[in-house]
Amino acid sequence: MCSSWVVLAFCCLGQLCADQSLKPQIAAPQLATNNPTLTTVALEKPFCMFDSSLHPNKSYVIYLYAMKETASAISSQVTDNSGKPLDSTFQQTSGGQLGPYKAALFDVPNCASPPKLADVGDVNKVSDVLKQYLFRVGDDGTCLYDPNFLAVCNPPLAPDTTYRFKYVLLDSTEGIMKAQTLWSDPIKTRRVKLPLKIDTWPGRRSGDMIVITSILSVLVFLLLAGFLASVSSAVM
Repeated sequence: MCSSWVVLAFCCLGQLCADQSLKPQIAAPQLATNNPTLTTVALEKPFCMFDSSLHPNKSYVIYLYAMKETASAISSQVTDNSGKPLDSTFQQTSGGQLGPYKAALFDVPNCASPPKLADVGDVNKVSDVLKQYLFRVGDDGTCLYDPNFLAVCNPPLAPDTTYRFKYVLLDSTEGIMKAQTLWSDPIKTRRVKLPLKIDTWPGRRSGDMIVITSILSVLVFLLLAGFLASVSSAVM
């Protein structure tokens, strides 16, 4: 009973229960703050989404595909005519501009025994729990430039750019897709803030105003120092 409640609680927190949604979801704020960032998007892993497609004595993995929103007008297919998932890379698709690319490969999350939600509050366990719950797209800043890197490359995303994501269930033995989610809702990475738009305390000030204020502060200090020096000389 307790185990079932934990599974239900997790699914509802991430809104990934099969009867609620069949598309990747951005991580809940309780699990990932400052998300998306300029170059990454944290998604909830597909807990409980493919259970009806899993069969005993079979081996499965999850593929995660990413593409820019503008690429959906070109092609959003992630399999060939035989049902085999595409191996398109970040480089081959110009970072998702020309179509979906494979951003990740990982084991099917265990819906029957997910990590304990209570462990998120434990500083000694939170890192491991979040790794099991979440996947951060765009989290590898070196794979593009490593000639010896052979795994799935997950390079940084582009700032101020809208992406969509899709999970695919792959039968490892047959090498074909058994199930897939819908494409996620559009998710936009953050925009780089220009200096003129940076908020400064106690209110919004432009870069020019900050410079002028700094100069005036220095002048006031010099005038005050000169005044004190003259007063001191007069007294002596």
